[in-house]
Amino acid sequence: MVVQLELLKLGLNCTLVELGRVQTVEPISDEQLININIALLQCGLELMGNKKSILIEKIKNVITEMVYHSDYQLKTNFSDYLSKKLNFDYTYLANIFSEEQGSTIEHFIILNKIQRIKELIGYNELNLTEISWKLHYSSVAHLSAQFKKVTGVTPSYFKHLERNSQASVVNV
Repeated sequence: MVVQLELLKLGLNCTLVELGRVQTVEPISDEQLININIALLQCGLELMGNKKSILIEKIKNVITEMVYHSDYQLKTNFSDYLSKKLNFDYTYLANIFSEEQGSTIEHFIILNKIQRIKELIGYNELNLTEISWKLHYSSVAHLSAQFKKVTGVTPSYFKHLERNSQASVVNV
C-alpha cells in the first residue's frame, strides 16, 4: 500500500502492485524512476534492480511468514514447501540465496526462529513445548540445543535473564 500511495503521489497509475513488481498504465521515464527511488527510500524501501534480489526477498518473506505467522505444522519439509511456494527448484533457490547473501537458507531460517523464540519467551505466554511445536521443531530438546548453539545460553537461562532485565526496568 505504501508503494502504491507513493506512486500515486508521483502521478503514476498502477494496475498491479505486489512484492518486487509494479505495473503501471504508462511507461516510466528515467526521471520518474529516480523520483520513485527517492520517494521509496524516504519510506525505508528501495527499488530492486535485478531478478536475483527480488527472488531473495521472496525467499525471506516466505521464511518470515512461516516463522512468524504459521500456526500449523508443515506436512512436507521446508525445502519442498519453499519450492512449491515460489515455483523454483530448491537447489536453485539455495544457490542463489547463498551466492547473494553469503549464508544458507537454513542459517537464515535458524536465525529467524531463534529471534522468534526470544520474542515468545519474552511474552511469557507459551511454554517451551508450545513454542517448539509452534516453530516446527521435532522436540524441545532440538529447540534448546539450537538455541544454545546460536545464543550461547539455554532458553531457560535466557528467560531468567529476561525476567531480571524487566524487573530492573520496572524498579528504576
